[in-house]
Amino acid sequence: MYAQGGYGQAPQQQQQYNAGYQQQQQQQYAPQQQQQQYGVQQQMTEQPQQAQQTQQQEVVTQAAAPTDQGKAQPIYVDTQHDDMVHDAQLDYYGTKLATSSSDRTVKIYDVSGNSYAPNATLTGHSGPIYQLSWSHPKYGTLLASASFDGSVLIHRESRQGEWILVKAFVGLHESSVNSVQFAPHEYGLVCAAGSSDGRVSVLTHGGESNGDDEWTVEYLNDTPLGVNAVSWAPYGVGKEGEDEQCEPLPPRLVTGGSDNGIRMWTKNASTGIWEQSVVESGDAHHKDWVRDVAWAPSIIPGMNVIASCSEDKTVIIWKQGGDGTADDDKKWSPKVLNTFEDPVWRVSWSITGNILAVSSGDANVTLWKEELDGVWSLVNQVEDSAEGAQGE
Repeated sequence: MYAQGGYGQAPQQQQQYNAGYQQQQQQQYAPQQQQQQYGVQQQMTEQPQQAQQTQQQEVVTQAAAPTDQGKAQPIYVDTQHDDMVHDAQLDYYGTKLATSSSDRTVKIYDVSGNSYAPNATLTGHSGPIYQLSWSHPKYGTLLASASFDGSVLIHRESRQGEWILVKAFVGLHESSVNSVQFAPHEYGLVCAAGSSDGRVSVLTHGGESNGDDEWTVEYLNDTPLGVNAVSWAPYGVGKEGEDEQCEPLPPRLVTGGSDNGIRMWTKNASTGIWEQSVVESGDAHHKDWVRDVAWAPSIIPGMNVIASCSEDKTVIIWKQGGDGTADDDKKWSPKVLNTFEDPVWRVSWSITGNILAVSSGDANVTLWKEELDGVWSLVNQVEDSAEGAQGE
């Protein structure tokens, strides 16, 4: 059904790309999935979004009209991309929206209340752009993009509406780069990217304050079948050493792959080497490609929560720690949140970490919340955004 190794085949030359790629994309991204991948980020941030590429003035979306109950309604955005949209991300402050597409461009919009204005269109990739990630504003307005062409590009806004390419990791991977995400800012300017070649690259900036403006690249051999998603653990502290003093936890990653599994990676604080942790899934495990993983913001000290979604139509919640026992602090306990009617493509946590948005192939975005008894319940649903936009 799918080509081995994630979203794409091995890298193709530009002149060969147009002929074979469209068929591949039709198999992997149904039209409604395009809308839903976009919809997850809109619902979680609850920021109204609208853009008109051909107009420079701000426009107000019709979908922002108040309802009888006074509740905010979904905002349907016509991005003006020439092909399907794969990702949409709001920056730290929710004032800039970036979208990526198979048309090989990134479009950026300025967001203010219910109004939107085009900011810029970024180019440079020679293949579809699958995912985007904003850095923490501590490092400026930086945007990383991951592409089918095997590269990761990092752009920075130097002045309003003016963007420069600060680093191009061309040929970073031997196959499609399917996922990219900046680490928590406490670890420095660090970015991770997962690829269909089975590796995860960790990109680390030396730091301009130290006079080192260079980037270093580390590779983690994850799964030979391909990595589809990466997600960083939130920054935190824990008890370390014999005296159990609270120390900052080392950087941690979770990945989802085409081998139907997820993997945990931790950077050893003493050696600086990334080490893989064994995850025993038990009865609850994915039976098809894992499409996305998301490490939840920390709510309960000592507890880690991860959401994963798959082609097998399920979302699984993985929990570790929180009970205070040594065994429970290390063991991951999986639980199926729900089985959907279609493959699930994206999961995204709210900033408070208590609500999970799920984007599935049935053209719906659903919001889930865990009750006090541990049962996950559906709290809201956004139906087919394409039909909603046409009905306006």
